[in-house]
Amino acid sequence: MSVVDQISPSDPIVILTGAGISKESGLHTFRDPDGIWAKHRIEDVATPEAFARDPEKVLGFYNVRRSQMTESGVEPNAAHAALGELEAFWPGGVTVVTQNIDDLHERGGSKNLIHMHGELSRTRCNDCGAIVDGLGDLDPGMTCDNCSAVGTLRPHVVWFGEMPLEMDRILAALADCGLFMSIGTSGNVYPAAGFVQEARAHGAATVELNLEESLGASAFHEARYGPATEVVTGFVAELKARAAQ
Repeated sequence: MSVVDQISPSDPIVILTGAGISKESGLHTFRDPDGIWAKHRIEDVATPEAFARDPEKVLGFYNVRRSQMTESGVEPNAAHAALGELEAFWPGGVTVVTQNIDDLHERGGSKNLIHMHGELSRTRCNDCGAIVDGLGDLDPGMTCDNCSAVGTLRPHVVWFGEMPLEMDRILAALADCGLFMSIGTSGNVYPAAGFVQEARAHGAATVELNLEESLGASAFHEARYGPATEVVTGFVAELKARAAQ
């Protein structure tokens, strides 16, 4: 029996997404042979220490990534749209927790969204914590409009060695959900890799929707494998039928 048949339309749903859901939108996953970490060392561009040591290099790396977000071929795909639709029709409510720093979920229609690793389209001051929107380039000589500090502006993203954002809100949602879905994740980055166990500990049904088995595949009640545009849209169609019962 599918997990869809085991839940009630009144059950809240929590969805964890990773880079795999954005791959069909033209964004490489981190661990692709031609992905980001095949071309750059984490220690050089994605840590607080790297920013302190060489802010120009770090900001240049993220300026390139920001520019990629505005390329014409980078658009929400059918999986993003399906999750936006799910939020609109599911009576119990839907929370999307994404590890992605792109804005494809928003553009796909998701509104109840937690960016646990931050957002590439926003800028934060390292001194006062002020956050502003915008995809413009950053440089080390910029001044924070809020506190007037110079050289403190950085992308609003979680670097390696920093704590993910909104963990209290995420854990509360996991404790309350009736269904936990994991989409496009590798299962080897914590704390997100442990969310399935957290949800199961509170009695939730769990399903993995992925291109291939993740490292944590055995922790799920059910799994479906294939491109996100196929497996996610198919599963959401089943949830839509369940909501109509």
